[in-house]
Amino acid sequence: MQTVTLNNGVEMPILGFGVYQIPPEQTERAVSDALAAGYRSLDTAAAYGNEEAVGRAIRAGGIPREELFVTTKLWVSDAGEDRARRAFETSLRKLGLDRVDLYLIHQPYGDVYGSWRAMERLHREGLARAIGVSNFYPDRLVDLIDHNEVTPAVNQIETHPFFQRTAYQELMRERGVQIESWGPFAEGRNNLFTHPELTRIAEAHGRSVAQVVLRWLIQRGVVVIPKSVRAERMAQNIDVFDFELSADDMAAVAALDTGASVFFDHRDPAMVSRLGTVTLDS
Repeated sequence: MQTVTLNNGVEMPILGFGVYQIPPEQTERAVSDALAAGYRSLDTAAAYGNEEAVGRAIRAGGIPREELFVTTKLWVSDAGEDRARRAFETSLRKLGLDRVDLYLIHQPYGDVYGSWRAMERLHREGLARAIGVSNFYPDRLVDLIDHNEVTPAVNQIETHPFFQRTAYQELMRERGVQIESWGPFAEGRNNLFTHPELTRIAEAHGRSVAQVVLRWLIQRGVVVIPKSVRAERMAQNIDVFDFELSADDMAAVAALDTGASVFFDHRDPAMVSRLGTVTLDS
């Protein structure tokens, strides 16, 4: 598995398995299938409600802990120095682990700075090998970097052929932050899986559109965490390291960028208010 080296020297697989929107009752089976397919990086979050199922699959899989890279995230309702620490301990308990490899602030709302202070301590204590953020736009990311001791290792953001974030990726590279894609397939929006240009490239390589999209992200140096509940799709999604897109292929995909989210804008006041009021069951 190809890896990227984070700003603190920790190595992270460039391709992992995400469990967003997988119901808890299906998650253990899905993660077990993913581990069997060769995935070693797993991405969950307190807000997904399936950390316990991820933990059960890890224990059942019998894979040495040092071979796994486990990410989870802090939700808005748990923001703040004291609450963030308690939320992290809850996630560890649910996962059944003594540390995580990456802990992210899930949304750029609430007491972000209190949360970050708590996370810096978790990092110093070795409970989180790396810490980072998710869904931070450039202004919020730069402000966090400029006023804190530890620079986020990762920023996990919406990144796919229709919202490519190339200029932002360059800013992150300059600041030592690794870009990670959520929603690499745009959840099929804009007819991604049947898009004529992506289909043309896929047919030229004897691959699926999904494989082309993942390969395009990997060649850009973007960490990616595709999700599926089907074992055959999991196997297909991880089978992207034995072909390469040409410069013309990369340019053709680059031409699909709309420069806008296909989901929602994290700077929209209504969305900020909506996400900021969602609380989690402990």
